[in-house]
Amino acid sequence: MRHAAFDKQGSQIRWTESEGLPEASPLNADRLEAGLGRDERVGAVVLPPLVYVHGLGSASTIYHAHVAAHPRLAVRRQLFVDLPGHGISDRPADFGYSLEEHADALAAALDAAGATGADIAGHSMGGAVAIVLAARRPDLVSRLVLTEANLDPHPTPAAGSSGIATYTEDDFVHGGGFAAVLDRIGPLWAATMRLADPRALHRTAVGLVRGTQPTMRHLLMDLPIDRTYLVGDVDNDLSGREELTASGVHIEVVPNAGHNIMFDNPQAFINAVAGNGSSSATSHRQP
Repeated sequence: MRHAAFDKQGSQIRWTESEGLPEASPLNADRLEAGLGRDERVGAVVLPPLVYVHGLGSASTIYHAHVAAHPRLAVRRQLFVDLPGHGISDRPADFGYSLEEHADALAAALDAAGATGADIAGHSMGGAVAIVLAARRPDLVSRLVLTEANLDPHPTPAAGSSGIATYTEDDFVHGGGFAAVLDRIGPLWAATMRLADPRALHRTAVGLVRGTQPTMRHLLMDLPIDRTYLVGDVDNDLSGREELTASGVHIEVVPNAGHNIMFDNPQAFINAVAGNGSSSATSHRQP
């Protein structure tokens, strides 16, 4: 486990890592998947770090460890970051938990890890944080793979962030709101949300509903990097597809999948994250 301070009090954002292989190539990953072993004649490719960022009330390792072990991804250095107030990271009571503050905390982790030019796989709220990170710290991000990321402020109230944000902070933390939400969201999400700090969860939800200026959608459209947006075909309710596509965002509708694509269709998720080795990969021909 690794950690980095993200506020003046020294609160820690934490993550775990898998090192991958020192020299990796997509071709060697395919050979490993087929059980053929490495082909040392193939020009090695230095792939950028791959960083997983979880959604609201979740944790990165729990949502991504099963896909990270796949040969196409296991060859890479992978970081599983828990945002402030979630999972194994600290949860200071005086932190704001806005999208910008989460992005800055994530930047502190990547700076400490030396993970520049990373591919970021962000789920839901984590995708929104990843967009803000890419806009604020372009040196840290070379590619985004967003799984049903929040793009617009003030969504219709539902079970997630918009539902949590309908409570006052005091009612959510002390008035039974947290328990009511846990009962309402179902056992899968509740299994990780119950590990989050209620105050941090509420402030994060409020910040997500408030969004950013410009909005996450417009930040995403303006980014000069490779961007993929995954949407499950169960709801398939992504709005504004034409303008996203026109700005260069690749939209992929994933079959047999809802909001948690990495669970519902893990192979499709792996394929999207693996991509073509990222546009930032550096080739090195072996002698």
